[in-house]
Amino acid sequence: MKKRRILLLVNADLIPPDDLRGLSEDEIEACRTEYNVLSTLSNAGHEVRVLGMGDKIGELRRVVRDWRPEIAFNLLEEFSGIVTYDHYVVALLELMRQPYTGCNPRGMMLSRDKVLTKQILAYHRIPTPRFHLFPWGKAWREPRGLEFPLFVKSATDDASLGISQASIVHDPERLRERVQFIHEQAQSDALAEQYIEGRELYVGVMGNERLTAFPVWELDFGKLSDVQAGIATRKVKWDPAYQRRHGIRTGPAGDLPEAQVARITQLARRVYRALHMSGYARMDMRLKADGSVFVLEANANPNLTYGEDFAESGDVAGISYEQLLNRIVQLGLNYQPEWRLFE
Repeated sequence: MKKRRILLLVNADLIPPDDLRGLSEDEIEACRTEYNVLSTLSNAGHEVRVLGMGDKIGELRRVVRDWRPEIAFNLLEEFSGIVTYDHYVVALLELMRQPYTGCNPRGMMLSRDKVLTKQILAYHRIPTPRFHLFPWGKAWREPRGLEFPLFVKSATDDASLGISQASIVHDPERLRERVQFIHEQAQSDALAEQYIEGRELYVGVMGNERLTAFPVWELDFGKLSDVQAGIATRKVKWDPAYQRRHGIRTGPAGDLPEAQVARITQLARRVYRALHMSGYARMDMRLKADGSVFVLEANANPNLTYGEDFAESGDVAGISYEQLLNRIVQLGLNYQPEWRLFE
């Protein structure tokens, strides 16, 4: 691939060091994604400059104007401390006619809004759990038409924030308690959806017009499945010591008939297109014992850490980590936003 000038956009508190030696395990984990991307792109010969974004819109404009990067590699997870504001930065990049990696603003906005995502999926007859929204700051109203157990989470936060075994509720009293917890802790709307018992599957998708689906991936809850419901809590997803202790791992989903794999990957592509996504994404699904599949979430710009689900599933598909990042860069360069109609 041609060597590029790449502006790496990261959260202000996640600027990667030049070297990981001397850092604690927690310090390394905090910035591992940013370090992996920076070091891999640099070793591939690209000229990479890092910009830590707090609320530095002016600094972003200055760097784009003066340095003229060929592409901005977007690793932002929020802007100005607000998770749902990251797509505004991407929209600004479009206004500045600056190519960028990852999902476009519309796809980010739609997929970040879990309620809107479900409404769009329902319109396209894509199976997703039935749900009820509890707006933050509004009086309690008991939902109708939903069967327990229910799974309660924030309608906007991701990375399993606020999710624990207590997120599964079996009666109206526990439902009200958990909704109140989400309102108070996350300060966001709470979403209650019907809990789907089954296997947790992930499917990575890459592309703008032509889409590539990665091998179906599975979260194996290990010994936890003997004593707890299988849900992806924050510890399950992000605590290596906890994962080792309970035998939690992820890997290719085994024992799936070819026809079912084809249906699952086709479903992932349908979700990607329905939400107007581009670049790369990961679809979270549940597979019930009867073979039915439900889409839980669509994640724009999923975790790119070397060795994590998205990169590992790409590796199984024959795409090395360096090739993966280069493909993401090329997809960003090839993406056709409206401003390119006027070039």
